[in-house]
Amino acid sequence: MMNKRHAAAGVFALMMSASIPAPAVAQSTDEAQASDFTASANLSLVSQYRYRGIMQTNNKPAVQGGFDLVHSSGFYIGNWNSSISWLDDSDPDVSAAVEMDFYAGYAGTLWRDLTYDIGVLEYYYPGSYPGGYTRPYTTEAYLGLGYGPFSFKYSHAFTNLFGVPDSKNSQYYDLSASFETGVWGTTLDAHVGYQKVRNLDDGSYTDWSLGISKDWGHGFSTTLAYIDTNADRDVYSNTKGKYTGRSTVLLSLSKSF
Repeated sequence: MMNKRHAAAGVFALMMSASIPAPAVAQSTDEAQASDFTASANLSLVSQYRYRGIMQTNNKPAVQGGFDLVHSSGFYIGNWNSSISWLDDSDPDVSAAVEMDFYAGYAGTLWRDLTYDIGVLEYYYPGSYPGGYTRPYTTEAYLGLGYGPFSFKYSHAFTNLFGVPDSKNSQYYDLSASFETGVWGTTLDAHVGYQKVRNLDDGSYTDWSLGISKDWGHGFSTTLAYIDTNADRDVYSNTKGKYTGRSTVLLSLSKSF
């Protein structure tokens, strides 16, 4: 089992934003439309990759990065990628070392501080798989709402969930909050989520995290977080004998441009 539109609990990606500058000369219609877009990219190094609380790199570091293109109307499209090992760790006949996420959606404001975010996310894992293997490719739709420091997101899988047979229509519920501490410019980030896995006995679980993040300026930032789950050990143990839902402390280092 495994995430991401962008980061989820335990996933801390660096977002490197670069607005497209408006030309100094008169614009054509196409040029005027292009200026309504903002491009960004992301790059991060994390002590390990966790998605929805579950190990993705067998407690080893990961390199992550991607890009986004956002229109002033609220429409966005993007890609995010990470090194992984969880597929190889779960089956020695599998060779898939990269997660590639592709997503598109629309975000905006409903009323005052009430915001929304709706979209579709495809998790893709290029590699080689043995015959008869249920491939982990997953398509989810999501709907998010935010108000002040709080946010809630519901994700619904239209396909099998990360290679679990007959798991179509699995769901994930994500409640998060972020507060400025007033101390040394740090932010307190809290999260609790529930993964419902269809037709997998004892496969459903709750994950939670608590972290501190710091923006150092000049594009540098760090995050330190505690992550844990109550995932069933018998279900969430890999072929290397490691319990993939065990508690951990995760450190991320980011640089934006």
